[in-house]
Amino acid sequence: MSVGTGLIPGRSPALIVIDFVNAYVVPGAPLYGKGCADAQAPARELLAAARAARIPRVHTTVRYQAGGRDGGVFYRKLPALRVFEAGSFPELAAFAAGLEPADDETLIVKQYASAFFGTTLASTLTALAVDTLLIAGVSTSGCVRATAVDACQHGFVPLVVREAVGDRSPAPHEANLFDLQAKYAEVVSLRTALGYLSVLGKP
Repeated sequence: MSVGTGLIPGRSPALIVIDFVNAYVVPGAPLYGKGCADAQAPARELLAAARAARIPRVHTTVRYQAGGRDGGVFYRKLPALRVFEAGSFPELAAFAAGLEPADDETLIVKQYASAFFGTTLASTLTALAVDTLLIAGVSTSGCVRATAVDACQHGFVPLVVREAVGDRSPAPHEANLFDLQAKYAEVVSLRTALGYLSVLGKP
């Protein structure tokens, strides 16, 4: 018995680039993974295409108050999140090269895995009449997955761009892409995503 059916993207997409900061791509950093670093160049290409298509672009980052007092159980569960405590490791919390938000791009600051949880993301996308959300970022098994599931639950078609998402290990990366495709999202190639963006606005 097959599971899931294909979701058809709309004509009003936005791109979200999730947590692409140095903590995930600098060797030796607490959250570093080769898979995250490998996703950096495809994410840059996707971001450039989204800018050329003039669709809304959203970036997310994680930030905590001193001592992680606004991080709750998530902060206590994952000690590596201390790199996002305000002022603690600014070089690791900085956006990865080539993935810095531009002045006309929205920045969402979050404390939990999903970019939707406790933020204005859903209302921002709704106000922009967005129907489809292209997803890039890190990590596949954590914040990417949580955001894709919540996008589905908020009524946006999630398109997870395979090459532009990464994880610290290939096993959870592949397992979560499999599960997302089966139940919550469309996992698409970078080539497919770039083709989709290239035809926007054409009759």
